[in-house]
Amino acid sequence: MPFRKYPLQTAPALVAILWSAGLSCSVLALDASVLPEAGSSPPLAALPTLFDPSAPIDPPAVAAPVAPSQNVTINLINRLVQRGVLTKEDSADLIKQAEEDAVVARTQASAPAVPMAAPEDSVHVTYIPELVKAQMREQIKQDVMTQAREEHWAAPRTLPDWVPHFRFSTDVRVRYEGLFYPDGNDNTGAFPNFNAINTGAPFDVAGTQFSPQYNVDQNRNRFRLRARFGTEVDLGENFSMGLRIGTGESNSPVTQNQTLGVANQGQGGNFSKYSVWLDRAFLKYQTGGKAKGNLSVTVGRFDNPFFTTSRVIWEDEIGFDGLALQGQVQAFEGVKPFFTVGAFPVFNTDLNFASNQPGKFKSEDKYLYAGQVGTGWKVNKDINVKIGVAYYHFQDVEGKLSSPFTPLTAQDAGNTDDSRPSFAQRGNTYRALRNIVPNALNNFGTTNQFQYFGLATPFHELALTGRVDYSHFEPVQISLVGEFVKNLAFDRNAIDVNAVNNRGPVAAGTGAFAGGDTAWFLGLKAGSAVLEKRGDWNVGLSYRYVESDAVVDGFVDSDFGGGGTNLKGYTVFGALALAPRVWLGLRWFSANAIAGPPYKNDIVQFDINARF
Repeated sequence: MPFRKYPLQTAPALVAILWSAGLSCSVLALDASVLPEAGSSPPLAALPTLFDPSAPIDPPAVAAPVAPSQNVTINLINRLVQRGVLTKEDSADLIKQAEEDAVVARTQASAPAVPMAAPEDSVHVTYIPELVKAQMREQIKQDVMTQAREEHWAAPRTLPDWVPHFRFSTDVRVRYEGLFYPDGNDNTGAFPNFNAINTGAPFDVAGTQFSPQYNVDQNRNRFRLRARFGTEVDLGENFSMGLRIGTGESNSPVTQNQTLGVANQGQGGNFSKYSVWLDRAFLKYQTGGKAKGNLSVTVGRFDNPFFTTSRVIWEDEIGFDGLALQGQVQAFEGVKPFFTVGAFPVFNTDLNFASNQPGKFKSEDKYLYAGQVGTGWKVNKDINVKIGVAYYHFQDVEGKLSSPFTPLTAQDAGNTDDSRPSFAQRGNTYRALRNIVPNALNNFGTTNQFQYFGLATPFHELALTGRVDYSHFEPVQISLVGEFVKNLAFDRNAIDVNAVNNRGPVAAGTGAFAGGDTAWFLGLKAGSAVLEKRGDWNVGLSYRYVESDAVVDGFVDSDFGGGGTNLKGYTVFGALALAPRVWLGLRWFSANAIAGPPYKNDIVQFDINARF
């Protein structure tokens, strides 16, 4: 019998009829549902041969139309006659056999079963093993699925091959923040905003106007939003890449908070939309990945690669630009030494600096070169210790005195203007950058004293970081963390000559320089290490003491005391999970200035966080 196609619903009857007639066929559309289920009687007296390659291909015979019957089997046989599959004689025999089989079936159903002798030339299959049924179903399923994948017409919920290589993450935080200034802060112009000066036009120090000043006496309330969306992509062969975008009312390196309703840089306010910034973009190669050790190289803009336990040196949200090499190895059971080294461009001079004159100034490029070594140590099943020693060498971040010149307008540039920080918070000691020559053009130094300010000291920071976790009371974990930093490049005598702030009071004017080079932090935390389910919680208390020039203030905690250095005080915090991916947070910061005029600040933050 030649290859032919018939509706799937007719397959069981068709196979039975044709096979009983001594014919063979190929069933091209077959579903597992036509196979006998476990425990059911087989619909055929013997298994058919679905394909007989030796069967001749007969030419189709055209039969005259036959009046339809109410019997499906008879109609099917008649259709086969019309298509030339059967002759009229064969069809008459098949109909007769079918009627006789029906009589026998009715007789067997009403009488006790009597074994019947099979003809010598026939083969009866009275039982199909369940294993055979399963194999047949699986083979049919595999054939159908293969065709479906090739023709793309089945499995609508099947994901494309590239999807498993992506790992997406997103988080949203809504915050209430109250800033409170106790009585006694100096509001007479003692807190110049050097960042505002350095990111705008130079300030005329000989003028009668106050320089931009920080708020130190008026309480404020605000609501803030942070939203981030990122992905990491497995590129294969140990390569990966990452991207993340986030909110922020400016390109500040230390926060992605967007104050709701604030109008800043042409965006926000009156329900206007807010800006989104590129926050992470990196390529990474990692080899190893096993418990005994791994090595990775990351380039681009990425998370802080150094082990840290506080925000005294680095704000949590800061991103590093550059290259980092990291490694870890298991030296002994429970002991895992690690290292991190990297080079990071902090600032790169514009190609056209200075833009308002044909002769350009030399570059004032700034870099951070850093390295850290340490080890993790699992003392026993309850105690884990991790310590690290780091050295952060900032190259050329300090301000430099310019060549002598006489600026006549605010647009005139000095050749060291780019040595000023492009972003800062508060606390570091500053010095004037421009060597302004007094002459008749500026009334011998009494007018047109347009000035920028740079950091008064280099920064070569040595840091010791430690963490001890005690998990005997799981799921409650108790953690003790600490950090100590010292600026090895600090020179008090050299700073005293040039410092314009962080000076002690005297009867008339300012006294001697009162800043310092040391910072330390100590914190205690108890509760769930990670908020993973409803009801998880943690609480903590910490104290910090950060002198003016221990660290670069532009990269540190942006919340404590309003952000920056030259601060000491306490932080109390707690968090409670409402769901596996939603939790509440509460923090209270109490800060006081260490050197300079009196300054106190209390901040309360209440957060609701969500992540996915």
